[in-house]
Amino acid sequence: MESKRQQKHAKLIQKELGEIFQKEARHLIGKAMVTVTRVMVSPDLSVAKTYLSFLLADPAATLELINDHKKEVRLYLSKRIGKSVRIIPELAFFPDESASYAQHMDKVISGLNIPAAPEEEDEEED
Repeated sequence: MESKRQQKHAKLIQKELGEIFQKEARHLIGKAMVTVTRVMVSPDLSVAKTYLSFLLADPAATLELINDHKKEVRLYLSKRIGKSVRIIPELAFFPDESASYAQHMDKVISGLNIPAAPEEEDEEED
C-alpha cells in the first residue's frame, strides 16, 4: 500500500507528465494522443512506474519512441517539478492494458449463453 507521500508524488508526476506529452514532447510522439493513466512511485520516491494509454498511433512503436527519449522527458519533468521535490524520479514506462482487457471481457460476457431465469410464482400470505 502506498503512503500519502507516495500518492501525492504520483498525482503530481501524473499531472505534469500528461501536460508534457501534450505540449513539450509533441515532436516525439507526433499526432499520437498519450494519456498517463497511472503512476506508482517507489517508497524512496526514486522510481516512478508510469502506465500510458495511446490513441491514433501504434502503441508498441510509440512506447518504444518514448523509452528512447526517456532522458528528455525526465528533463522536462525536472524543469516543472524541480522546485517542489528533492529527487526527480527515474521514469519507467509501461503500456496500460486496461482498455483492451475491458474490450476482451465485454466480448467474452456478450458471447455467453445464459438461459433466462425461471419466473417465480407469487405466493400470497394468509
